[in-house]
Amino acid sequence: MKNFLKKIGLALAACLAILPLSACKDEDKDGMKTIRVNEVTHSIFYAPFYLAESLGYFKEENIKLEVTNGGGADKVMAAVLSGDADIGLCGPEAALYVLTGGSTDAPKVFGQLTKRDGSFLVSRKAEPDFEWTDLKGKEILAGRKGGVPAMTFEYVLGNYNLTDGVDLTLNYDVAFNLMTSAFEAGTADYCTMFDPVAYEYEAAGKGYVVASVGEASGEVPYTCFMAKESWIDKNETHVEGFLRAIMKAIKYIGANDAATVAPYLTSYFEGTSEASAAASVERYAAIDAWKTDMAMTEESFNRLQDIIEQAGELEKRVKMTDLVDNSYANKIAKEVYGS
Repeated sequence: MKNFLKKIGLALAACLAILPLSACKDEDKDGMKTIRVNEVTHSIFYAPFYLAESLGYFKEENIKLEVTNGGGADKVMAAVLSGDADIGLCGPEAALYVLTGGSTDAPKVFGQLTKRDGSFLVSRKAEPDFEWTDLKGKEILAGRKGGVPAMTFEYVLGNYNLTDGVDLTLNYDVAFNLMTSAFEAGTADYCTMFDPVAYEYEAAGKGYVVASVGEASGEVPYTCFMAKESWIDKNETHVEGFLRAIMKAIKYIGANDAATVAPYLTSYFEGTSEASAAASVERYAAIDAWKTDMAMTEESFNRLQDIIEQAGELEKRVKMTDLVDNSYANKIAKEVYGS
C-alpha cells in the first residue's frame, strides 16, 4: 500500500504541474456539462460506459464526456485528487488506500461498473483441460503489485493452495499496460489479458485463453466510478444523469444479443472488428461481469478487503459506508428497472 501511495504522490505531482492548463477548460458549453473521466485502462470490459455514449444516453442527460486513459489505478487516483479529472474509473482499492493512509479527502465510490475480474488467463500452448494447479513451477504476468488484478489472481491461487515464490512465480516487474507486449516478446509462461486483446491475441494464433479469472474469484467490486465528495455534492444532478446513462446501457446489453451491441462499440477500439467486439461482449456477459444496479454490496466489499488483506496490502479494514455512497445508484436503479 505504501508503494501505491508513493506512486500516487509522484503521479499527483505530474498532474499538478499541468493542472492550470486543464482546469481552465469550459465545463459547460451549449448547455452540455463536460465531465472528465480518467479510466484505468481501455477495454470492452467497460462496454456499458462506451455504449452509453454511443447510444446517445449521455447526450440525453446533457453530459459530454472527456475521457483519458490513466494506465494504472495510481494515475487515475492522482488525476482525481489533483482535480485533473472529475471522475475516476478504476478499482476501489485506490480510494481505499488513500482512506486508510489517513487522508480526509479520499474520493467516494458512487457507482460500481463491474462485479468480477475481467481478465482471462492466456497460455502459450493449447490447454483444453487446464486446471489451476497446472501453474505449478510456472511464471505468470498478472498485474501490478498491490493492484486488484494481481491481488485477485493471488486470491484465486490461494484457493488452490498455490503460493507465489514457492509453487510458482508472479512477475510484477512489467507495467499493466505493457504486459501483453512483454508476453509476446517472451516473458513468462502465462499472461492475464482483458478483451478484446485476449480474444484477438488468441484469434491471431499467438496464445490460448485457458481460464477466466473472474469466474474463479467470485463476485468482487472490481471497477467503480469515484469522485471527490466536494465534486459530487456540487454535481448531484450530473452524477445521477451519469449513472442513469450507464445503467440504461447495461440494461440494453441485457436485452440484446452481442451482435446487436458490437457495432456501437467498434469506433472506441481502433482496428477491432464487429466480430471481435461481439465475441468479447458475449464472453463478459457469460461471466456476468456487469453490476446492473451499480450499487456495491457489503458481501462483495468484505471479499475485496479479504483479498487485499491476504495480499498484505491492507493496514486496516474500513466500513463500506466510509468509502461507498450507494444512494445515487439505488435511486437511479429504481427509475431504470422499476421498484
